[in-house]
Amino acid sequence: MNRTFLETLRQQQANLHHQMNQFSTAKVLVVGDLTLDEFLVGEVERLSREAPVLILRHEHTRQIPGGGANAVYNFAKLGAQVKVAGIVGEDTQGEVICRIFAEAGIDTTGIVRDSSRPTVTKTRITGHARQSVTQQIVRVDRKSDDMPSREIQSQLIAYIKSQLPYVDAVVCSDYGDGVFSEVVIEAILEHETVVVDTQVDLHRFQGAMIFTPNLPEAEKAINQAITSPQELQNAGRSLLAKTQAKFVLITCGEDGMSLFSEQHGELVEEHVPAFNRTEVFDVTGAGDTVVAGWTLGYCVGSSPWACTVLGNLGASIVVRTFGTATTSVVEMQDTLQLLLEESAEL
Repeated sequence: MNRTFLETLRQQQANLHHQMNQFSTAKVLVVGDLTLDEFLVGEVERLSREAPVLILRHEHTRQIPGGGANAVYNFAKLGAQVKVAGIVGEDTQGEVICRIFAEAGIDTTGIVRDSSRPTVTKTRITGHARQSVTQQIVRVDRKSDDMPSREIQSQLIAYIKSQLPYVDAVVCSDYGDGVFSEVVIEAILEHETVVVDTQVDLHRFQGAMIFTPNLPEAEKAINQAITSPQELQNAGRSLLAKTQAKFVLITCGEDGMSLFSEQHGELVEEHVPAFNRTEVFDVTGAGDTVVAGWTLGYCVGSSPWACTVLGNLGASIVVRTFGTATTSVVEMQDTLQLLLEESAEL
């Protein structure tokens, strides 16, 4: 991290703290593919006589928001006023997601229950021997490959349109599980501030304000490898043209993230280096934290550079935890303070 960037960060610390304190004023609608992540943990007892498999004695089960549900949860944990639109099944897993959201103060009115499909659930069965680390043994996924019925889509659209006048931003958390049909996307794009986090087919959301692909997703979108700063700039330019967006934010892991826009026909890149390169344990869900930090910054009037710093700061915290994770305003402020104190000693 170069000294010029650190000096700018130090000068902007008070502003960044103030902006984070304003997150609670932001009103956000998150439309997403809602997933429940389950972790079944047990101790290995022996091999089964029935088949060459391990027998685990169950110890505990942990259930947390995953997929688009993790995106929703990130906004809530940062203090925003959050509404959610999505689909769950008429099952226990759907009830768990709704309960977790309600306990976090999230408005779940826009969650549609669909009896014809299961709640998307990813169950990880993990085991450990005595005094050893826990390891994942197998994952079981429950989901439907069919698109939701027209009736379900109509319910989603009706709710989304009813909320557009009352929210500062609409966030699309697309994990490819059926929520984002053409007509649902069309309804979302009626809002002027649409943030898109999707793994494939960015062109479906053409006209949104910002897209936030990671490096592999950006490479897939332009059908070209990105291995140099010049190729990254070319990708930013290409994605701006492809999506007709105001901004494209490409996250590059340990290389930080770059925000691209155009001013007077010229490409503008604002690069923010990674704040944490040594304590990275799991990047799962970090993109959701980037989106939450960036979007809330934008909602409270932060500059595009500051929004990118806020997204990067949040991600630097959650990658220290295994599995999907969230952070808080206080934790972000403390992390920024510690970063600047440590850099001053170098």
